[in-house]
Amino acid sequence: MTEANEFSVRFWGVRGSIACPGMDTARYGGNTSCLEVHVGGRILIFDGGTGMRSLGLELDKRSPVDADVFFTHTHFDHICGLPFFSSAYVPKNRFRLHAGHLLPDHTLRYVLSEMMTAPVFPIPITVFGPHLTYHDFHCGETLTPYPGVTLKTAPLNHPNRATGYRIEYGGKSICYVTDTEHVIGQPDRNVLGLIDGADLVIYDSTYTDDEYPGHVGWGHSTWQEGCRLAETAKVKRLVVFHHDPGHDDPFMDRVAAAAEKMRPGTVVAVEGTTLAP
Repeated sequence: MTEANEFSVRFWGVRGSIACPGMDTARYGGNTSCLEVHVGGRILIFDGGTGMRSLGLELDKRSPVDADVFFTHTHFDHICGLPFFSSAYVPKNRFRLHAGHLLPDHTLRYVLSEMMTAPVFPIPITVFGPHLTYHDFHCGETLTPYPGVTLKTAPLNHPNRATGYRIEYGGKSICYVTDTEHVIGQPDRNVLGLIDGADLVIYDSTYTDDEYPGHVGWGHSTWQEGCRLAETAKVKRLVVFHHDPGHDDPFMDRVAAAAEKMRPGTVVAVEGTTLAP
């Protein structure tokens, strides 16, 4: 259980597309997307990339655990950590898994069970038992996972759809906006509405503006667009996130320096670090 008045986010995975562990990515991290948010004495988990494995090992020290998991979408880099999430195998733990991008074509349980099906994976999703439950909502809904905690959602521009989240608690807000693609010169109104006046915005910054023209249609944005959106929406602090697997530590150092120059206070997400709004 977290402190009742705590509101913070810890980064367990900051990379996009595919995990890329190694000496070249050791400082910023090579695991794919996974966040742990402590809010109002509760735990909210966002995405289940490879970083979810390390999160599980930490949660095992705090068992029993009662938490909610919210997926932005179900592309493989955001769900592949679930079968290796040790805490999900502990019957006394409780996890509620949520997604807002799949209805009416699919359900979250169906999609996750397709991943955990032979011959792709040897253990079926039924191994988790009844202490994991699956909940689908319609993107755009406002959710109230716990008293005093509000979760606003908005659609993102990504192949097969994705959901952006805004967590509000105690007059503060953290936004999680990945994976999403912008249109040059046309700020995304859905994103602007979601992040308006937010204290902390974690944004899909896979590419640079120079790289972006070669990746149109891939469903990702740039750190410069993140700065422009944050400035328009009067965001207090922007976090560069979902680093391209080809961007090594020296590259990310240059991004960090350039982002600080473009919008002072902007930070680059680093695996293992914690930020508060």
